[in-house]
Amino acid sequence: MKLITSRENALYKELKKLATNAQARRKAGCTLLDGVHLCQAYSEHVGQPQWCVVSESSQYHPEIAELLTKTDHQLILADALHHSLSQVEHGVGLFFVTSIPTCALPEQITQTAVMLDNLQDPGNTGSLLRSAAAAGIKQIFCSTGTVSIWSPKVMRAGMGAHFLLEIHENVDLLHELKKSDLPILATSSYAKKTIYDCELTQPVIWLFGHEGQGLSDELMRCATEQVTIPHLGQMESLNVAASAAICFFEQVRQTLHYRS
Repeated sequence: MKLITSRENALYKELKKLATNAQARRKAGCTLLDGVHLCQAYSEHVGQPQWCVVSESSQYHPEIAELLTKTDHQLILADALHHSLSQVEHGVGLFFVTSIPTCALPEQITQTAVMLDNLQDPGNTGSLLRSAAAAGIKQIFCSTGTVSIWSPKVMRAGMGAHFLLEIHENVDLLHELKKSDLPILATSSYAKKTIYDCELTQPVIWLFGHEGQGLSDELMRCATEQVTIPHLGQMESLNVAASAAICFFEQVRQTLHYRS
């Protein structure tokens, strides 16, 4: 394995750009998976990374040593250099450099899917993806204004969900909705119908919007049903990740009950 100790090293500079700059990630078509859990998930569900990068003091850590046996292209960074790239507090000094998957938009949406309109918070977005994957949802469509789905922060919050999903970024959501005959559901605190009164045993399209502003008016008008999530406390609303999780798992509950 090659040891890099200088901040002037060209490869280190490229890694630094990938770690900190969304435009650089888009241009290179690559991202960083920061931390052992994400790297293990990638190795299990996808395979070989482009690079496996470890800190000098961590190369003999048992979990890292096991992953090193499964990767062909490996780099060691001096601890200070690795620390400057990692955003994992008290991590063990490991990340993968991987390509960002691309896939063609479906001709028609025929299975349960999620559309994200201008979500901004990486933690919320990653948590929502994690819930979607756990609920068995496969297709995610993101508007142009949505946070970079393959950023290290979103990926850490997703905990490996990215590798189980078919993610489409920079999508014209209105155009895609016109290609489907499925029911389109949006949450609204003003709706009278609750999520528990909805028929969710068949595929639907879920719409979720910006954390503060919600869905655009155009997308809200596309919803065939607006539903609310009832709650007893004095909070005005739930955050988008919590709302999505409730919706997804109400659909799971109904689907399992229907099959039984």
